[in-house]
Amino acid sequence: MSKVAGFLGRRVIKSILVLFMIAIFNFFLVRAAPGDPAEILAGQSGAADAEYIEKLRQDFGLDKPLVVQLGSYLKDVATFDLGYSHRQQAPVSTLILAHLPATLVLALTSFAFALFAGVGLGIQAALRVGKWGDTVITTLAMLAYATPIFWVGLMLVLVFSVQLQWLPSFGYESVGANLTGLARVADIARHLILPTITLGMFYMAVYARLTRASMLEIRQLDFVKTARAKGLAERTVIMRHVLRNALLPIITYAGIQAGHLIGGSLLVETVFAWPGIGRLAFDALVQRDYSVLLGVFFVASIVVVVVNLLTDILYTIVDPRIELK
Repeated sequence: MSKVAGFLGRRVIKSILVLFMIAIFNFFLVRAAPGDPAEILAGQSGAADAEYIEKLRQDFGLDKPLVVQLGSYLKDVATFDLGYSHRQQAPVSTLILAHLPATLVLALTSFAFALFAGVGLGIQAALRVGKWGDTVITTLAMLAYATPIFWVGLMLVLVFSVQLQWLPSFGYESVGANLTGLARVADIARHLILPTITLGMFYMAVYARLTRASMLEIRQLDFVKTARAKGLAERTVIMRHVLRNALLPIITYAGIQAGHLIGGSLLVETVFAWPGIGRLAFDALVQRDYSVLLGVFFVASIVVVVVNLLTDILYTIVDPRIELK
């Protein structure tokens, strides 16, 4: 228990330092973008005179030196104050909390779809190596890996929404339906199918190929041959000895994917008009809403750091030989 507590303590300290470094990098990255947000906002409001623009700069804090702006931003981040959106007239934390559930639902369902479908296909391909089943699975995985996700999304909408009219093409739920309970859950689930497949197909292909390659490598090792020599059933050998040891690279990639899904959902959320933080970040980028952009980046960074920590802990569960350090 003390070893786990020490590990968590060290990782929390490192994570805090990493988050502050990411916050600094994001601050300068956003500030390096071309265009003056005060001028853009003034132009959108139809009042682009110099006095009004100067007032907006004061409201944004853009009239202060860059170092002072950075210090103020880091101080706010340390107290979990993500700022205020003058464009949307609302606190950034409120906007993110309003959009985050939709992104988490999409990310988690895409993650589950990619992981279970990809690992399942990889296992089947490894068990049928050199046969037609293996050829079909690896070919489909290669196609899914090479196809751009925006094209996949548009084709799914064209086929299943426009032509067959089986599934809704955009949105989080039916507008104006005012559904509650299980009816609302079912409605959201129908809207979730196409964006989930679109976002998860690429990662599903990676899991399938990674699982196949890892299992084929593990099957050739001596401890697997020894397990077979002891007379264990082939199913037991595959599940207990081959697959369990083949999971480590899969867990590594799963940790990477879980972090990518939050940021990678931007394109899918735009295609399907999904009201998540990816769409919020896209709108903030167009409007030069720096506070919202920085807030979304920071929340996404927290998710990635937490996922990496959970991945390290999961290593020790799958393989007890790995120690927490």
